[in-house]
Amino acid sequence: MFAGNIATMTVSQEDLDTVAQQLGRVPRGALAIAYRTPDGQPAVVTTAPRLDDGTPFPTLYYLTDPRLTAEASRLEVAQVMKWMESRLATDEALQEDYRAAHEHYLATRNAIGDLGTDFSGGGMPDRVKCLHVLIAYALAEGPQRVRLGTEAVALAAGHGGLRGTALPQDWPTLDQLGITLDEAGEGLA
Repeated sequence: MFAGNIATMTVSQEDLDTVAQQLGRVPRGALAIAYRTPDGQPAVVTTAPRLDDGTPFPTLYYLTDPRLTAEASRLEVAQVMKWMESRLATDEALQEDYRAAHEHYLATRNAIGDLGTDFSGGGMPDRVKCLHVLIAYALAEGPQRVRLGTEAVALAAGHGGLRGTALPQDWPTLDQLGITLDEAGEGLA
């Protein structure tokens, strides 16, 4: 279900054409499809750490499916990042999970091409600043890699009704994660 291994991922011209249609532009630095939706659409692209012209591009996993990008934006507007950051500030286990996810992200990206920086994405390891990145990372790597990304995917599934179409049917639910739409953001329930 989850790619998680860059060596096994591929990108076809058909996938690139679909991603271009999703984004409204030609994708830059696309190396592979890291996550494909249950209904068969490419949804997360693994990108090169440097674009063809040499420009650094630190976003390893790029969310492309319009259903998911729209839901990530709705969650951001609902202040989900603020809720996550408040928990991150006080929960040592969550801090450790986020730091480990940050280090794994860097190691994975550096295995493709080292940018010589400790910047990963989404605000890791100290802030939560982009749910698009966290959702893409969680979908590419699976629900055990980054807790806040797993939660963001579950929130998108619970709020957006995307389970089984854009999101895996068997992704952990809000109930299984012990969170509710009410507590996660303003106006989500």
